[in-house]
Amino acid sequence: NTKSKKVRATTTRAKAEAAEEKRPSFAAAMGLRGNHDDLNLKSSVALIVDRQTHEVLFEKNSHAALPIASITKLMTSLVVLDAQLPFDEPIVIHQDDVNAYPGRTRSRVTEGARMTRERALILALMSSENRAAHALGRNYPGGIPAFVDAMNAKARLLGMTQSKFADPTGLSSDNVSSPEDLTKLVEAAYQHKSLREFSTKPDYNIMIGKREQKFINTNRLVRASDMDIGLQKTGYISAAGRCLVMQAKVVGRDVVMVFLDSVGKQPRFADAVRVRQWLEANPTPQPLRRL
Repeated sequence: NTKSKKVRATTTRAKAEAAEEKRPSFAAAMGLRGNHDDLNLKSSVALIVDRQTHEVLFEKNSHAALPIASITKLMTSLVVLDAQLPFDEPIVIHQDDVNAYPGRTRSRVTEGARMTRERALILALMSSENRAAHALGRNYPGGIPAFVDAMNAKARLLGMTQSKFADPTGLSSDNVSSPEDLTKLVEAAYQHKSLREFSTKPDYNIMIGKREQKFINTNRLVRASDMDIGLQKTGYISAAGRCLVMQAKVVGRDVVMVFLDSVGKQPRFADAVRVRQWLEANPTPQPLRRL
């Protein structure tokens, strides 16, 4: 008579984020917040691009280079894949991963937790797990400094001229990019089937120590299955506000959406739904320009 172990799926970020919310974002300091746009978006910065034609369908403050928080983890995942390190190699969460940003983040991924590189990548992408992302960087040849160098080299290779990377998690406000650069990052990540799959898992169960833990996707649109999303990443630190990038199919059109500096937990997702509804009502908008 074995009792089934309870699967914990509590969110441990709430307290840390409540304190973070009180600090102004870079976009707010630049006066980009509260600017009105035709779609009444709550994000300070937005860019909607047709993936096939590279036509800009909608933009708002789209030339601003700003902190991107955990969207950084898309670049982290590209560098991990480029290194061709074995997916099945075990990674152990180290004290360095736990202490990288003391007080800035809470996590159920405890020191000493063991997981494969693949599982660490899944947690980093779908659940935005910072300790897993840091461990991926630490387990790179040459450690974190070499990893960050590789992130910046990859950005240059992708033509991300307004971007700079400082750590694998995105917790540093020195991870900066522009919406146009982020469309290039989304495109590069989209080329990898594993990253498409990992970033769009609604939830994922993993043993941490002796307990099975359930991690959920940070993007409620993925969990709700009410949009055809092929790749996505959310982000949040106070300097960046709430962020979201994703590739989605809307009325047969393949679009990349970038939303930066949204206030509150839900508006960036509501903005994505607004864009979807706008395209459904107006399937052939006049392109503003081509990237």
